[in-house]
Amino acid sequence: MATTNDLKNGTVLNLDGNLWAVVEFQHVKPGKGGAFVRTKLKNVLSGKVVDKTFNAGTKVDTANVDKRTMQYLYNDGTDFVFMDGDTYDQVPVSSAIVGDAAKYMLENTEAVVATHDGNPLFIELPASVVLVVKHTDPGLQGDRSTGGTKPAELETGATINVPLFINTGDKLKVDTRDGSYLGRVN
Repeated sequence: MATTNDLKNGTVLNLDGNLWAVVEFQHVKPGKGGAFVRTKLKNVLSGKVVDKTFNAGTKVDTANVDKRTMQYLYNDGTDFVFMDGDTYDQVPVSSAIVGDAAKYMLENTEAVVATHDGNPLFIELPASVVLVVKHTDPGLQGDRSTGGTKPAELETGATINVPLFINTGDKLKVDTRDGSYLGRVN
């Protein structure tokens, strides 16, 4: 048990039998009345996001979530197989749980796998990854680096928008949260 004063981003709460991860929180102390905590919670299983307000100091039930850094080994069709580097245990994680993170994972990529009672809940990739452009059309003569963007297919199969000066074979830094182009890597 914890109080709402102990909430942090990433904390997982057990509310009404469901697991909710704290996406963001804000302590509010109005001039009149008691303080409260405004939170944005994401259902760990369904991905649904809701706003919930708690009175300050209210006891909340925190779930015991084990987060471990694991190495992505391979995809066997329906599951992504991760290996714990300490115990060498292999953990299958369903594609529904991996979700959009699959667009930015290569074999041997490190990721944080969160489990509750041995069941995988979600995975967290690093904020950015370096991927190679598998294919993109060449920029046209007269195009400038500050001009528009064009689609580029990455080595993982994901397609992102990149500046016109990017060529096939370039290494790019990509934001794993929204799939945006962050820059070119040498």
